Amino acid sequence: MYKFFKRLLDLVISLIALIILLPVFSLIIIILKFTAEGEVFYFQERIGINNSRFQIWKFATMLKNSMNMGSGSITLQNDFRVTKIGVFLRKTKINELPQIINILKGDISLVGPRPLVTKTFSAYNAEVQSKIYNVKPGLTGIGSIIFRDEESIISAVTDEEPHDFYKRVIAPYKGQLEMWYQEHRSLYLDFQLIFMTAFVILAPATRLYEKWFKDLPKREF
Repeated sequence: MYKFFKRLLDLVISLIALIILLPVFSLIIIILKFTAEGEVFYFQERIGINNSRFQIWKFATMLKNSMNMGSGSITLQNDFRVTKIGVFLRKTKINELPQIINILKGDISLVGPRPLVTKTFSAYNAEVQSKIYNVKPGLTGIGSIIFRDEESIISAVTDEEPHDFYKRVIAPYKGQLEMWYQEHRSLYLDFQLIFMTAFVILAPATRLYEKWFKDLPKREF
């Protein structure tokens, strides 16, 4: 029953959101078409449920071929690959909204672990890799909320290569968070995480989630 109502929730909310956001989408599409490199959407292979592969939709925020430039799969604060309009879209998370299409298609859910590229996924240990996508990945989730400022966290590290820091520090904790979600998942928790996602966009410095979810894995950095 949980899976049925979760899918129903995905369809209802994403359809309503798509209708409401059509004017915003139209404006962004026009702006992107006539700025930077003229790219509107960015498609990238990500890992989905049961470690399958799918193409994720995003608004284009970075230069073409950016995966082969700079820090590759990791985006840093003030990253030279991010376009001017891309800075705004990424900060407000508007760049993620085309993933409503992925929700409608059934690639992802509203809530779940973020779908990763293969290189970033490989930073998880073998146990997490085998379990994290036993549930459908999501547009948002507990990992996305706590690491909403991931670019700033990585950029603040000056004595270690970004990918090494991600693998040593961030990936292990993200893995713990997503295992926590799987142990506690419910429609009520999904609603809480949807609300918290909107709240942290408006109040980025908040740590309200620590009060709501008192049994979260302990953060040590």
